[in-house]
Amino acid sequence: MKKENFFTIPNLLSFYRLLAFPWILFLVVSKKENLFSIFLVINLVTDILDGLLARILHQRTEIGARLDSAADDLTYALAIIGIFVFKYEVLEPHLQSFIVFIVFLILPIVLFLIRFGRLPSFHLYSTKIGGYIEGIFFILLFSGNFIVPYYYFMVVWGIMASMEHIAIQAIIPDVRSDVKGLYWVLKEELRQRKRE
Repeated sequence: MKKENFFTIPNLLSFYRLLAFPWILFLVVSKKENLFSIFLVINLVTDILDGLLARILHQRTEIGARLDSAADDLTYALAIIGIFVFKYEVLEPHLQSFIVFIVFLILPIVLFLIRFGRLPSFHLYSTKIGGYIEGIFFILLFSGNFIVPYYYFMVVWGIMASMEHIAIQAIIPDVRSDVKGLYWVLKEELRQRKRE
C-alpha cells in the first residue's frame, strides 16, 4: 500500500465525513430529523464513494485507510445516536437485539485498541458488505420503513462480521490495513509456516 499524497479525492471525502460529524451531531441535539437524515445519507454515500474511488484511481494509502475507518466509526455512531433520538419507539420492541448488535460493533474496535494501541483499518469484505447492509437499513428506517426481517438480517450479518474481525486480530502478529478476510489471513499464515 502506498504512503503518499494526503490530498486525494478519496481522502478528502473521508475528511469531509470527519468535518461533518459535529454538524450532524448538532442536528441530532437540535432534534432536526429531516436535516439529520439528509446529511447522514450524504455521509453514507461518501463512504461508498471514497473506497470505490480509491480503488479505481489507484489512490489507496495507509492514511486513507485510517481516515476512512475513523470516519466510518463516527458516521455509524451518529446513525446509532440518531436511531435512539428519533426512532426509539420503532426500535423499542427489538431493543435487546440492537444492544447486542452495538456491543458487537464496538467490541472489535476496543480489542484492537487494547492490543495494538490504535483504531483498526481492516476493511474486511464482510464489514464492507455489512456497511452497505447497515446503510440501507438506516436509509429505510429514516424514510419511515422498518422492515423486521431485514433488520434481523443486518444484526446477524454485523455480529458475524465482528466475530471475523476479532478472529483476525487474534491471529495476526502486527498491525495491518486492508485485510480481505479470515480466509486470506489463514492462507497467508499457512504459506508463512511452509516457508519456515
